[in-house]
Amino acid sequence: MQVIEYSAVLFFAVPLAILLINILFPKQLAEKFSIYLAGIAAITQIAASAAGFLLLSAYRLHEYEFSFWDMTNAGSVRFGVNTFSLVILFCIGLVSLASILVANRTVDKKRAGYVNLLMMLMLGMNGMVMVTDLFSLYVFLEIVGIASFVLIAMFKSDTGLEGAFKYLVMSILASIMILTGLSFIFMQTGSLQYAHVVGMNLLEGQSSPQLMLIYAAMTLMIAGFGIKTGAVPFHSWLPDAHQSANTAVSVLLSGIVIKVAGIYGFIVLTGLFSKLPAVNMALAIMGTVSIIIGALFALRQNHFKRIVAYSSVSQMGYILLGLSAGSILGLLGAVVHVFNHATFKSTLFTNAAAVHEQTGTYDIDEMGGLEKKMPVTGFSSLAAFMSTAGIPPFAGFWSKLLIIMALWDSGFQLFAAIALFASIFTAVYFLRLQKKVFFGKLLSKFAGLTEIGGSIKFAQIMLTVVTIATGLFFPFALLYLKGIGIL
Repeated sequence: MQVIEYSAVLFFAVPLAILLINILFPKQLAEKFSIYLAGIAAITQIAASAAGFLLLSAYRLHEYEFSFWDMTNAGSVRFGVNTFSLVILFCIGLVSLASILVANRTVDKKRAGYVNLLMMLMLGMNGMVMVTDLFSLYVFLEIVGIASFVLIAMFKSDTGLEGAFKYLVMSILASIMILTGLSFIFMQTGSLQYAHVVGMNLLEGQSSPQLMLIYAAMTLMIAGFGIKTGAVPFHSWLPDAHQSANTAVSVLLSGIVIKVAGIYGFIVLTGLFSKLPAVNMALAIMGTVSIIIGALFALRQNHFKRIVAYSSVSQMGYILLGLSAGSILGLLGAVVHVFNHATFKSTLFTNAAAVHEQTGTYDIDEMGGLEKKMPVTGFSSLAAFMSTAGIPPFAGFWSKLLIIMALWDSGFQLFAAIALFASIFTAVYFLRLQKKVFFGKLLSKFAGLTEIGGSIKFAQIMLTVVTIATGLFFPFALLYLKGIGIL
């Protein structure tokens, strides 16, 4: 069993080691080699999460808890991994690798700074996914928030500083809400350990003031994690932050940060407080509104990155709907959509970087016919769009199908119908983007345009292969999950 612990150590040891190496290296060496070290960290994360999944399967376990130091110490922090958390850890590694490949082309200066912040971000996200108490979750959430803020602002452009300021204000507000909610929960339970909280029925034998305190805690925490997720009506910071940040940072923010900082918080809440039906209903309403509003706003945008950013708002709604079902099928659908969204949204932001590098603009009204000159970018964008819209056999189809089935089985037929028909909006705004950027007549000013090369092209191909392969082989994954008893 210790072999699982040894593989889990890598999630913390490798980013910390690279952070220390970058600090100790002379500045010129750090600027030159830090990107390669970051790539090693991302690949190690992917390998360690895959190894952890295989080890759990070999030992016929769904989860495993451990501590890195003396377990007899009452103040020690315990960690744990399970089948679903390992999927998210894999996503952290995959999206980080995609961001590094984009940064290799788009980040010319402050490479060491970018890598240091990325390592902090990975540490924070890994910690959030692996801790087993709510206070430690909050501590690692703050690490994620600080690293994200500095990443948005670090290149000191006017738009970047504006986007970072909006993110900082909203992030502070979310932190206050979450910490206050945790305080109220602690007042009622005397502990913030997952194992202790999940075993309590907070509604039994409580007086009216105590019930009000419990519901106030849930309201605050849902609002706080809603801000971190970028769900409607807490979404205003997200498009500005994505548009103003370097595209390598946008890949991180949309590909994984909003899911770990926000969605994973909701996964914890729905797991710990499943006996509070108001939580599920709140997520269902928030998810439905996010799907529709995010799609409608995406239709109005002409900036490539803002379209993709508002698409993230909409797609987060599907994940919230999956969690609102309150079933293992809904949780599976939500986690699978986290994985799918990480791949197809990272693909689209990578494509945005490719188009901007070759054309010098993000304005889709100034483009047209680029698929003739950039066939790899055009095809990867089409594959990502098909997956986002939930068109079979691409990966997004399976996660949306699981979410709709879970909603239907849980008695949320209206929300299931909305989730199904809302995919039409997704198809419309991505068809518009695809038409304006890649289809139609090639503009004369792009006659000498060529396909992007190097690391960005490799990232496009890698992510597209993952999206297509997941869609083709996911039925076998379902059979495997059914065989080990998860379904």
